[in-house]
Amino acid sequence: MSQVTHLECSRCLKRYPPRTVVHVCECGAPLLVRYNLRNVKRSVTKTELGDRPWNMWRYIETMPVDSQAEVVSLGEGGTPLIALRALGKELGLTKLFLKDESFNPTGSFKARGLSAAVSMARALGVTKLSIPSAGNAGGALAAYAARAGLQAFIFMPKDTPAANIVEAKVYGAHVELVDGLITDAAKRMNQARQDDWYDVSTLKEPYRIEGKKTMGYELSEQFDWGVPDVIAYPTGGGTGLIGMWKAFHEMQELGWIGSKRPRMVSVQAAGCAPIVKAFREGKDEADPWQNAHTIASGLRVPRAIGDFIMLKILRESEGTAVAVEDSDIRREIFEMGKVEGVFLCPESAAAIAGLRRLSREGWLKPDQSIVIFNTGSGLKYQEVVLNVE
Repeated sequence: MSQVTHLECSRCLKRYPPRTVVHVCECGAPLLVRYNLRNVKRSVTKTELGDRPWNMWRYIETMPVDSQAEVVSLGEGGTPLIALRALGKELGLTKLFLKDESFNPTGSFKARGLSAAVSMARALGVTKLSIPSAGNAGGALAAYAARAGLQAFIFMPKDTPAANIVEAKVYGAHVELVDGLITDAAKRMNQARQDDWYDVSTLKEPYRIEGKKTMGYELSEQFDWGVPDVIAYPTGGGTGLIGMWKAFHEMQELGWIGSKRPRMVSVQAAGCAPIVKAFREGKDEADPWQNAHTIASGLRVPRAIGDFIMLKILRESEGTAVAVEDSDIRREIFEMGKVEGVFLCPESAAAIAGLRRLSREGWLKPDQSIVIFNTGSGLKYQEVVLNVE
């Protein structure tokens, strides 16, 4: 049985009842799922988790579903933590790791969030789901909606990687391509919206973040119930960053980890870096980015609804934010392939470029444990790679 007590506004803290069809708070801010963690602590120990399948639903007591029967799954989670010895040696970092989310169904970390969101949508009686997407989220929604027997309506920029468009169509989704950016796709979705559509946009419903937070649970377990010193994360909408931070707090309350937190690093593309700009200017919210452009489609998010949450996390963790050029992203795709045998997506190649810069500037210490996330498979971005010489 679910241990959800309520939904809570991330800004004004207003409470909403659980298991109701709701999107954001009346104030416009994202809603977060809250649990009776005392009950969870009594019902399961971290030792007992070891006997469960290595996927994200091993943490089901801290997930919003009522039972295993409500779960819509394709085997998401349980991704490997890979030591990057060659790159670490090059950068003078002895404990450098990659959490490779390309092992997820549909080839990206979006599978986690959409598995949770679709599970809850079906449990709440929703039959039609809609989303604007720059790529991987659309493909993931299409897959999980098909698995659940639901309809998916997906709105994508016309220059979305072809692999994402194809997979969404293969899964039977209704796909519309839109001129412009993901914000333009969202506008078109809202124009076309029907009363029975359920919007699963980033942080526009409470449950995608619950799937994304399992990256934090897994990472802590892979660190023998600790946390790394630094997490470098490619940041578009920021659900993964926010979700992991939520997970660390939950695990501390459960007694599974201590009070230590990683220093969180947000990496964006120089052509679309609203969080970096706001962080450097000491602002609590980010201004919309004008004329956003980058080859990393997942980072081309001019305005994130969770910007204020991300900025708070960066400061609380004594982290930082860094922007990198597309030329650096291109170079790192091939560099990582050659030295580590990993085909990164452009977003995660940006994280490598950001890490390289922070190492050069002395922000990182040689003996720190550092984790970078590969949020998706580079195979889904062949147009970008084929244009690299």
